[in-house]
Amino acid sequence: MAKTSTNNRRFKLKPQHITWLKVLIHAISLLFVAILIIQTFNGGFGADPVKGIEHYTGKAALNTLFLTLLISPIARWGKQAALIKVRRVLGLYSFFWALLHLTIYVSLDLGFDWALIGEEIIQRPYLAIGAISWVILLLLTLTSTQKIQRNLGSHWQQLHNWVYVALLLSPIHYLWSVKSGITEPVIYLIVACALLYWRKDKLKRWLFKLGSNRDQKTSMPS
Repeated sequence: MAKTSTNNRRFKLKPQHITWLKVLIHAISLLFVAILIIQTFNGGFGADPVKGIEHYTGKAALNTLFLTLLISPIARWGKQAALIKVRRVLGLYSFFWALLHLTIYVSLDLGFDWALIGEEIIQRPYLAIGAISWVILLLLTLTSTQKIQRNLGSHWQQLHNWVYVALLLSPIHYLWSVKSGITEPVIYLIVACALLYWRKDKLKRWLFKLGSNRDQKTSMPS
């Protein structure tokens, strides 16, 4: 009886709680945008403001991606299935910061010189890694609506599992891009690995399915 009574009293998130959580996410995100603007115009990014802005937006994208992938463990641990509903908002903000990060690099660092952009990606592998991660986030953002999820069916989850690749590549991109002070990017990489380890069984199933699909395609008669 005591156990049943405890279960009945367990707090459950209601739709209004989820709404307020989303409002809080928007408010905090806008606050960080405001900080970015203020820091930019007040010289808060030091002697190399472009690099400072790139690091700010890049870390914001990483932090938001980590928060996005923390939602499932927290929801499962706290038995709060409704919490999953805030995951898409966080994911969209992660891409927003990643898009801003790329835009700053392409516009202020390279001056929209597309030939130079291609050369940079070839000559600097960490840029290629970052580009792959960015493309993955772009695809996940474009397919994040419920309508597309219904249209893709089971393929939707297979596509969105690629977020784990972006999760691993993003801190590697950060670590490889810095010339000194690697402590922070190493911490990011450790956190990413911890999030992946928590999902090790799901990752094994996904990788096995990818391998099976590839084998089926290669064995098909031409």
